[in-house]
Amino acid sequence: MGVYDEDIYPWLEEEKTFIRQTINKGKTVTGICLGSQLIAEALGAKVYPNKQKEIGWFDIKCTAAGKTQPFLNGFEEQFQVFHWHGDTYDLPIGSELLFSSEVCTNQAFLFKEKVLGLQFHFEVTEQTLKGMVENGMNELVESKTTQSAEQILKQNENINANNKKMFQILDYFSHK
Repeated sequence: MGVYDEDIYPWLEEEKTFIRQTINKGKTVTGICLGSQLIAEALGAKVYPNKQKEIGWFDIKCTAAGKTQPFLNGFEEQFQVFHWHGDTYDLPIGSELLFSSEVCTNQAFLFKEKVLGLQFHFEVTEQTLKGMVENGMNELVESKTTQSAEQILKQNENINANNKKMFQILDYFSHK
């Protein structure tokens, strides 16, 4: 689903309103994949289909702004994360771009030190990855930017490192 699918999923409008209200109250908000797209739209940015889907384990690269963030301390400048998205977004006004990839420029952003959008999936486990693959087989049309189910599932050595990065981020924001 996409943020623009309110006619199919009417609850999306209420969700965007909730996100907007939460941000306006100065609360900490983190969104992953569709969540980052919902945050971007709630902040007034345009969300739209990317030129290519990005599905599988691909590199992201830390930006200059990302390198200054304390919650990213110790992260490599470039590393693999799991992607499963066909949409992208413009960077919300007033936010900082933290990560980019070859296929999708806006991979992560920070807004007002408390709102974090992650287009990729630090949170996947072997079990959730298997579920995503089983339920999304129709999207796995191999290309330069979409890996096969076999390729996705055999690269599970990235899971623990990515989960540690997610916990580092969550720990940081839980103390803000």
